[in-house]
Amino acid sequence: MEFRQQALAKLRSPEEIDLPVRFARPQGCLVLAVTVVVMAAATVWAVTGSLSSTVGAAGILTHGQGSYVLQSPVAGQVTEVLVEEGERVSADAPLLKVRTAGGTTVVPVIAAGRVTTLVATIGSVVSTGTDVAAVERIKGPDDPLMAMLYLPAGTGSEVPVGASVDLSVQSVPVKRYGVLRGEVKSVGRSGLTAQRIAGALGSSQLGEHFSKDGQPVAVLVELARSSSTTSGFTWSTSDGPPYAVDSMTLADGTIHLAEQRPIDWLLP
Repeated sequence: MEFRQQALAKLRSPEEIDLPVRFARPQGCLVLAVTVVVMAAATVWAVTGSLSSTVGAAGILTHGQGSYVLQSPVAGQVTEVLVEEGERVSADAPLLKVRTAGGTTVVPVIAAGRVTTLVATIGSVVSTGTDVAAVERIKGPDDPLMAMLYLPAGTGSEVPVGASVDLSVQSVPVKRYGVLRGEVKSVGRSGLTAQRIAGALGSSQLGEHFSKDGQPVAVLVELARSSSTTSGFTWSTSDGPPYAVDSMTLADGTIHLAEQRPIDWLLP
């Protein structure tokens, strides 16, 4: 009771009414001002700023027609190889000569293109259905070189047609010559098995390589052309490599997805 009376007496006393009021220290005002400025800047950035995301995929440079595996229609021993790897051939051009029990048979290519792999060699014995070569289909010298990327099936739906792509080509040092520019031309609708990839690229090894993490979706990339570079394509550097890039060269692609405002990530 005694303490209560003292407290009431202190309230009734006007002795301290004229004491100055203590305001916030200057340091506190500075911290408050900085906090307000940061919050205002963050709000403006969330509304007017943008965030970009990317998705990576392994791929290969190729022509849009794809490739096929040529198999021997006869059994026997290869006596002559009539073409070399990298050589362009016309439809029905002779590829091999095979000595069979009934005489020598010429094995031709099926469709015009470029021989990318020769499995059969002189002296080797082949049976009916043995793989002897892989041929990349090419209509003509002006048939454009493109890139085929293989994305995990779960991310394929995120890639829009027209998205920009940067390609790190295996035969081109990135630090010196930069990356190859391109644009998504089409996106596959379903996952591809190793067999389907092998059939399109003419290589079972590539089929296994691109499907090792599951059945991927194929993304066709159109390469940006340039008349001012030796390769004929646009690179992140002004000149790019001082040599041409060939089909069936492995490449890693970075696809740039559509930009979004930060606030879109926060709001449902």
